[in-house]
Amino acid sequence: MLRTILMATSVTLSVLVGEAQVSLRKVNIIPEPVHIAQTVGEFMINRSTIIRVADKELLPSAFYLSDYINHYLGYPLSVEKRERKAESILLINKNNGEVSGGYQLTITPQGIEVHGNDAAGVFYGIQTVIQLLPTRAGILPILPAVTITDYPRFAYRGMHLDVVRHFFPVAFIKKYIDYLALHKMNYFHWHLTDDQAWRIEMKCRPELTLRGSLREGEIEGLYPGLYKPLPYGGYYTHEQVKEVIAYAKDRQVTIIPEIDIPGHCMAVLATYPEFSTTPDEPKKTALTWGIFNKYNNVLAPTPAVFDFLREVFSELSDLFPGQYIHVGGDECAKRWWQESELTQQFMKTHGLVDEKALQSYFIDFVKQVINEKGKTLIGWDEILEGGVSKDCVVMNWRKPAYGKKAIKAGHRTIMTSSAWSYFNLKESRTQPEIGPRGPLPLEKVYAYEIVPDSLTTVQESFVWGAQGCLWTEYVPTTWKAEFALFPRLSALAENVWSPVNKKSWERFASKMEIQFERFELWGARYSESFFRTQDVVRQR
Repeated sequence: MLRTILMATSVTLSVLVGEAQVSLRKVNIIPEPVHIAQTVGEFMINRSTIIRVADKELLPSAFYLSDYINHYLGYPLSVEKRERKAESILLINKNNGEVSGGYQLTITPQGIEVHGNDAAGVFYGIQTVIQLLPTRAGILPILPAVTITDYPRFAYRGMHLDVVRHFFPVAFIKKYIDYLALHKMNYFHWHLTDDQAWRIEMKCRPELTLRGSLREGEIEGLYPGLYKPLPYGGYYTHEQVKEVIAYAKDRQVTIIPEIDIPGHCMAVLATYPEFSTTPDEPKKTALTWGIFNKYNNVLAPTPAVFDFLREVFSELSDLFPGQYIHVGGDECAKRWWQESELTQQFMKTHGLVDEKALQSYFIDFVKQVINEKGKTLIGWDEILEGGVSKDCVVMNWRKPAYGKKAIKAGHRTIMTSSAWSYFNLKESRTQPEIGPRGPLPLEKVYAYEIVPDSLTTVQESFVWGAQGCLWTEYVPTTWKAEFALFPRLSALAENVWSPVNKKSWERFASKMEIQFERFELWGARYSESFFRTQDVVRQR
């Protein structure tokens, strides 16, 4: 692996103590904390160090830290719920009502203390402790004396994964969630259905996975690729979903499931052709990628379809305990509604002026279903086109102007504009591994202005946060998923967590040397385009 970093990477800093000059280790934390104060001294974790918790609610976080240190450094630390003693790591949940996720980390020669505003804050303090640990086994875990006060800039810090175009096993979904947790990200957007497949068991509709989870062939290689008649499929059972939910909960990650309607429904129509505006035509799951204006992928507005939506979204809301359900609402091929006499009659009967209004009718119907379950609807920014109620959350994937429109209309908005946060875009022009589009270099992800300009203070409060997305048309394997994710997840994490005045590309770039070592410690594949770019800069 390349081990050259070309920014200023001094590993020590000097302070004056009395008349002596003392060197302190440089602290490299991603995302950059709100405040860091280093002092002289250090604390070494050894095999007698005990992780102590003040509340049983913190036991999952304590065992998480213990497992990390044991797995990567070979130090099996015990966990206890009791008062503090020497040589310990103490985790305390203050529950003082301050910013959720905030924490204070104090390391002295006597031990380590993590005070969190809540359980999430304690967990994020643990992530900071982890970043002060060695990046390979065999090096003694000696942590510098430091006090860190920290809290997130945005409440929503998310990452998406498309498991439709290519399917990933539960073990990798868990690993993906671990990667988010290690970066203090707190939402996992699970894209479960699309034209190419339906990937989640529905006990109310078992036919969806019996037929809709399969496709006849596979496209291999970059666009347009080579078609192979190789049957492809897979889906997650309720038991597997519950297992992933529990795993994420222990890592302070909330899962947002997405079932995409009323477009991108070829997998639904392959199962139920009668739900189409052209029910007499043969249907099957999509074999290729893209937007299917050429093929009918929209639901017809019929009583059977609305019964289907009620059943499916009711079951989904019962299965996922989180507050949010994503309904898609993007790239709906409206020509099929325009060409359908039945659909046009439905629109006339219900006073819908155009197909955009019909799309909003679908969205509003599902919103009522999930609202009855106590849930909140999220949709891609196209849901604004026909109008939606203000309690709907808008996820802005197109130009930031669409996000700005949502914000000004009073919607909580998640910024995930594709030009800055779609990690399926290759990182550099010389990188052919993950797709034809791009580049989206690390620096551009870091520079993404999450809050649009020219907003009032009240309008800025509607920017809930930001998210990265990983679509998998050209990401068929777990190693390619990691390759697309790293190192750009680190840039996104600092962008959504750190205060604007703490962001510095030069400082972030200098921290990446250690971060790449962490990737190797985790066994994660990553792109080295950043190193190559810096090599070119240095040669000039």
